[in-house]
Amino acid sequence: MTELLLTSHSPQATARYAEIVAAELRPRDVLLLAGDLGAGKTTFTKALCAALGVSDTVTSPTFTLVHEYRGSKLVVCHADLYRLERTGELADLGLDDARRSGAVLVVEWGDLSGDEFTEALTLTFTHAGEAERTITVASRGTTWGPRVTRLFTALGQGAVATPQAGGES
Repeated sequence: MTELLLTSHSPQATARYAEIVAAELRPRDVLLLAGDLGAGKTTFTKALCAALGVSDTVTSPTFTLVHEYRGSKLVVCHADLYRLERTGELADLGLDDARRSGAVLVVEWGDLSGDEFTEALTLTFTHAGEAERTITVASRGTTWGPRVTRLFTALGQGAVATPQAGGES
């Protein structure tokens, strides 16, 4: 598995990375987001949804577990696994049905899904300072194929915004 390590100095830089990922998304893709609280998962998801033409307010589905957003480009099924007690509860969320219908799955706390998603792009967010984050990007399976090469090239060339005070959520 090839990985790419990115540095984000601000929420705006994280948003720029999300826009680059959004440009490569296709129906039924899965993004697994991992990282501690406040590491940037929701910031990334909000920007990703905006890049996909979602006009609704995007919020973390921590208590409802799943939100669906209809964008002008794709439907996004945004899940949060933080409150799940076991991976068997994943089936109850209807993520497979959403994916079969063509939605892109964005799964916060995706590392808690175990091996449920064999085909996915994983992004792991780590605090590296007050506003700075490292983001490790990797692909699972073969679905991303040549797209991962394009994505890694685009992300590596992505403009990084100037550092600003304040954290990400």
